[in-house]
Amino acid sequence: MPARELQEQLDTLREQLEKNPPLSEKEREDLNQLAARIDAEIKLENATQDNSLADNLNLAVERFEVEHPTLAGTLRNIVQTLGNIGI
Repeated sequence: MPARELQEQLDTLREQLEKNPPLSEKEREDLNQLAARIDAEIKLENATQDNSLADNLNLAVERFEVEHPTLAGTLRNIVQTLGNIGI
């Protein structure tokens, strides 16, 4: 089930953030806000298209891919899963 997969990826992202990678306070806040939005989408089971969420996630991927490739990879997986479930 894609929603379960998305939740697992979100959990992975949160675990990575708990390991305290060298992120600025702003970067950490931005990622936590994205995680909260994803979590809200899962809880509401909202299958409508939310381009702003996908756009924000893609921007985060670009922002972190050089210095934090593991985080960027997890974010890419989340974007893919959101697309697969129509969000």
